[in-house]
Amino acid sequence: MKFTALHSGLKMPLIGLGSDKLLGHDVVYNALDAAFKSGYRLIDTAACYRNEKDIGDCLLELLPKHGLSREDIFLESKLDPKDHGLEEAYTACLESLAKLQTDYLDLYLIHWPAKAKIKSDDPRHAGYRKESWMALEKLYKEGKVKHIGVSNYTLKHLEEMASYASIQPAVLQVEYHPLLVQRDLLQWCKANNVLLQTYRSLGKGKLLSEPVVVAIAERIGKMPAQVLLQWAIQQDLGVIPRSGSPTHIEQNIASLDLEPLAEADLDALTNLHRGERLCRDPTDIV
Repeated sequence: MKFTALHSGLKMPLIGLGSDKLLGHDVVYNALDAAFKSGYRLIDTAACYRNEKDIGDCLLELLPKHGLSREDIFLESKLDPKDHGLEEAYTACLESLAKLQTDYLDLYLIHWPAKAKIKSDDPRHAGYRKESWMALEKLYKEGKVKHIGVSNYTLKHLEEMASYASIQPAVLQVEYHPLLVQRDLLQWCKANNVLLQTYRSLGKGKLLSEPVVVAIAERIGKMPAQVLLQWAIQQDLGVIPRSGSPTHIEQNIASLDLEPLAEADLDALTNLHRGERLCRDPTDIV
């Protein structure tokens, strides 16, 4: 397992299992069972994934099965956009803790820079972001979360945080893949000692048939998904590929064992960038 040190000094696995759309006890159980067997130690979830309770139940069963304790895994969840606000965010985290049946989270993120059901140009969003961050800082100080961070924030949202945050985010989680190389966010993270954790690393499957990706994979004898994950990991970016397939779960973490991609291959993948978002765009949120 490859780790990165967060600004707290604690270590976080660079690869984890994404759980978006993994619903139902049996689906979650099989995915987590395969993940732990393959060596995963980071599980990413979110309140809006509606699977925290199933993950909590399955962890109680699977940690002993694999000879693991709660301290052996890195568990992260996220604030539902509907729960932005000082009291709402604090309460929402406590609810996530209860569903996951744990005393603490290793990482808790603000999932989206806007409150649900409010138009993106509504000036109240800035206030909600600040209140939610204050709630996360309180949770951090109380030991209920070991690290706090944000997801889907743009550069303007991050720079705005500097005016009120007394605790720096440990992680920024955003959509990031060869079709969407967000260099401004990567530079900000490096300058501020923040881990950039990426989602949609495989481009919702779109990149798996991209000729450049396929050609590199065939030449080095690996799967296209492994090439894409290695592209990120080699840049010290976190990845959380989601899969319910034991075979794909095992193949994805095997990307850690790949020989480093040649600089020419890294550049070829990076040059696929065309600003193509495959998920919601937070750019217009004030």
